[in-house]
Amino acid sequence: MENRSNLAINSDVIENMATIAVKEVEGVAGLTEKGMDLKNVLNRGKLFKPVHVTEKNGAVSLDIHIKIYQSANAKTVAENVQKNVKEKLQSMTGNAITRVDVTIDDLAVE
Repeated sequence: MENRSNLAINSDVIENMATIAVKEVEGVAGLTEKGMDLKNVLNRGKLFKPVHVTEKNGAVSLDIHIKIYQSANAKTVAENVQKNVKEKLQSMTGNAITRVDVTIDDLAVE
């Protein structure tokens, strides 16, 4: 007889883990905070989240909005964020991270 157990991880927990992984990347000044996102306004007026998690059949995808330092290379920072988030979340959750989309919304002066 096979013994299987399913472990569900709340998307808020995954968002928090991703936030920590993003902040570890050199060149990231922080996550962007916006008042409202049009898509969320139309869907019951939810506030914009800088990290949005979508889970489907055990596979997780993330949309991440960041602010980088003006002197940082945008492409390098975005790629490093993708890599770090994917590695950390797969390691901590055991779930497949299928996609990490990074949007650079703002620049910060060091």
